[in-house]
Amino acid sequence: MRISAGVIASLVAVGLLATASPAQAVVVPRHAINVCQSASFYDNYDSASGPHGLKRVLEYGNKIGHTPGAHPVYNGWAATFDFGPNDWGYLRIECIGGYDSW
Repeated sequence: MRISAGVIASLVAVGLLATASPAQAVVVPRHAINVCQSASFYDNYDSASGPHGLKRVLEYGNKIGHTPGAHPVYNGWAATFDFGPNDWGYLRIECIGGYDSW
């Protein structure tokens, strides 16, 4: 029996995924929205100085993503995915709501 290159590549990929530790696993963010009238969206968070590198201000209803329990929250600043420009940043956790609404 002959196995195609595509099948071999798939088996290798599955093997690599199976050996990844939970810390390496990618968790797709749950769909949510910004529920604040406006919310600052920062590039990064530092435990000593807080959020830094303002990327932009998100308006109410902007489509974002966050998965509670999987994506970190530091002192109320949650790792959040902005589906508009498709990038990660930090947003106040109380501004995340409307989970699975879109």
